[in-house]
Amino acid sequence: MLDDLKRVTHFARKKERQFAEYIQQKNSPQLRREISRLQKELDTGKKRCGELSALFKRLYEDNVLGRVTNEQFRMLSADYNAEQKALKKAIPRMEARLEELRASAANVEAFIEKAKRYTAIEELTPDLLRLFIRRIEIGERGKKHSRSSGQSVRIFYRDIGAVDSGMLPGEAKPALPASQLHQAVPNTGQPQDIPA
Repeated sequence: MLDDLKRVTHFARKKERQFAEYIQQKNSPQLRREISRLQKELDTGKKRCGELSALFKRLYEDNVLGRVTNEQFRMLSADYNAEQKALKKAIPRMEARLEELRASAANVEAFIEKAKRYTAIEELTPDLLRLFIRRIEIGERGKKHSRSSGQSVRIFYRDIGAVDSGMLPGEAKPALPASQLHQAVPNTGQPQDIPA
C-alpha cells in the first residue's frame, strides 16, 4: 500500500498535466455512466412524487363523491403517503450524491496539491491514510486459510478514485508511457524518473 501511494503521489507531482489527463480519461466513462444513471433515478423520483400528489387529490375527490369507500381511501392514502415520504427522504440524498460526483471531476487538482505537500512519504500514518485514501477493498483469498494464496487489493484514493495498479488478478498495469513511470535508484530507495 505504501509503494502504491508513493507511486501515485510521485506521478501526480512530477507529471501534473499527464496525471490529470490520465485520471480524467480513466474516470470519464465511469463517471458519466454513474451521473447519467443517478440523474435518471432522480428525475423518476421527482416525477413519481408529483404523480403521488395528483393521485392523492383524485383519491380524495373520489372519496368525497362516494366512488371510493372510506376504508379504501385510508388504505390507499396510507400507501401513497408512505411512498411519498420515502421519496422525499431519498431525493435529497440522490441530489447530494449527484453533486459529489460532479465535483469529483474537478478534484484532480486538489489531489495534486496534496501530493506536492508530501514529497517524502516514508511510512503510512493514520493522517496520511485519511488524507489520501478513501477506502481499500480486499478480495477473498483463492484458497481459504492459506497464507500464500493470492488476494486482490484495490485502493480508492480521495478525489481521484482507483488508480490501476496491476494488483488485481488478470488486471493489466496502467497504460502509461515509460517516461511517466518511476523506479527506485539503487542504494537510495528514492523514486526517479525513468529516462525515455
